Amino acid sequence: MHPPAPSLTLLLALLCCLPASGQAPVTPPTRNSDGGMVPFTLDHRAAFAAPSPVDVSFLLDAPAGKHGFVQARDGHLATADGRRLRLWGVNITDWSKGSRQIPSKEDAPLWASTLARFGVNCVRLQFLDLPTPRGLVDSRRKDTRALDPEALDREDFLLAELEKRGIYLDINLLVGRPFKAADEVADAAQLGEGAKATSMFDKRMIELQKEYARQLLGHRNTYTGHTYAEDPAVAIVEINNENSIQVGYHMPSAFYSNELQLIYSRWLASHTTASQLALLHQQARTDPLAPLPLMQSYNDFENRPNTRFYAEANFYTDLQQAYFADMESYLKQTLGVKSLLIGTADHHHTASGYPTVLANSRLDLLDGHTYWQHPEVRAPKRPMVNDPYHSTVVDLSRSALAGKPYTVSEVNHPFPNDYGSEGIPILAAYASLQDWDGVFWYTFEPKTDPQWRPYVGDPFDLSLDPVKMPELAAGALLFLRGDVLPARQTAARSYSQKQVFDSMLLPSSDRPLFTPGLSPATPLEHEVRIASLHATAGTAPPPAPTQPSPIRSDTGELAWYFSAAPTGGLVTLDAPRSAALIGFVGGNTTRLTHLSASVTNPFCTLLLTSLDAQPIAQSSRL
Repeated sequence: MHPPAPSLTLLLALLCCLPASGQAPVTPPTRNSDGGMVPFTLDHRAAFAAPSPVDVSFLLDAPAGKHGFVQARDGHLATADGRRLRLWGVNITDWSKGSRQIPSKEDAPLWASTLARFGVNCVRLQFLDLPTPRGLVDSRRKDTRALDPEALDREDFLLAELEKRGIYLDINLLVGRPFKAADEVADAAQLGEGAKATSMFDKRMIELQKEYARQLLGHRNTYTGHTYAEDPAVAIVEINNENSIQVGYHMPSAFYSNELQLIYSRWLASHTTASQLALLHQQARTDPLAPLPLMQSYNDFENRPNTRFYAEANFYTDLQQAYFADMESYLKQTLGVKSLLIGTADHHHTASGYPTVLANSRLDLLDGHTYWQHPEVRAPKRPMVNDPYHSTVVDLSRSALAGKPYTVSEVNHPFPNDYGSEGIPILAAYASLQDWDGVFWYTFEPKTDPQWRPYVGDPFDLSLDPVKMPELAAGALLFLRGDVLPARQTAARSYSQKQVFDSMLLPSSDRPLFTPGLSPATPLEHEVRIASLHATAGTAPPPAPTQPSPIRSDTGELAWYFSAAPTGGLVTLDAPRSAALIGFVGGNTTRLTHLSASVTNPFCTLLLTSLDAQPIAQSSRL
């Protein structure tokens, strides 16, 4: 794979770097023999050896955890001494050739310093439950029930290097674990990585999840002196990545269908009366003396929605809440974990995510995932600036719950995409407007090649991307420093539990908000939050009139211009310390307080930001 053509995507993440007195000047871009620009490549090893003129590690408060455990306070993340905390992070994975999720001890300082230099103050450790050499699970065994000591030692050292530079940790538990028959798990070969859905109710798999949590979180890091459970740099522990179960979910084998059916029968016995159960059998057209079968799809019932649908929806909600409550109790009470807990993320935006939010609403914070044109969606790449109502901003805004911190632990504009430069600055700006607590980009893949060949390893790999890595630093300034003001108004909506379940039956055309009457322009104007998922009757802000272009934030700092024309989209940011033109800048005459542009290529991102915390007009380093 190769980076997008520079004629189509131009990035000035930091338009210029004006040195203060005594600093070395920045070398201008090199030109090749025919006068054209040479490719811009990233060499983290060289940058590790020599100071960078654009180093935003000053945003980090090192070492991570020095103020105590991260807390949830007044609906947001905070340090133990009460200061507001935002997390700007990356996932660390190794999907592409030449990458290593758990780097060598020689390379750990390099990667920790690189992430700090680009403004990352938290990393999400996701696939640690893969077998070695990729993860921590000892691949020499026939089961998945032991951690490899050498891999764990390397992970310990990496975490210590991250922490000393001010980088917090988000540790995931069940993500990609490939359960095996030797684990005494039924039909292991049919489960797939992570055992989606079944891991939330199968007793054996829950036992194994607790065993893994004890081995990992109870392990003492010799380089920090803390167990993972008692380490204040561990800001978040996630129980189960992208995992939920709803009406019509297909089980991987007859064993799990039968197990789930038995649990459902017991639930019905304790949650329904004889007359209610008789009605359910009548709707299912089954023998009242036989077990009431679970529906295999939404088409299994007539005149939807009906009583049978609501019974199952309640059952699945109770099932998931009981699983998360059991895991929360084990982690906090038995293992002594003091970190904040996430159950799982709202991650399926082609359908309603409100049942998932409801199932997770009792945990410490809520989380969301989304991607702009995921590679699994086979469609021509198109610019997000032309489609504000289905943007990552609007997608993710649906999951934030009033009174709870909200993070986005996976998001990206996957490569290759000629419009990829729009993703990071737009979300950084609007995440600030929405006053979210964390944004984690998926994904950073540490490279092992000492010769440093520049390449983008897979659709999600940021590590050597010449557009996204500089934008990562600029986004850190926007989000961590609070260059964009939070919205002045909050648009709150509430749902009854029946409305939560009814949302599953809405057509995909109602995506991403699945709330009739709620304008998708609202998250681009105001902060949006779910006020309640247990209301007597749901409420939403009144329908807005036809939204003119641009859609302006109520702070006046952000504007989203759009039109039916294929080259009409433009997002502008006009704040004291940062200014941006994102989208179809060529031919556009929009002028900001401190930035205007005349460019020949139609689509680009121009981002100007102060490096010394002063307003642009007074800054000596831009």
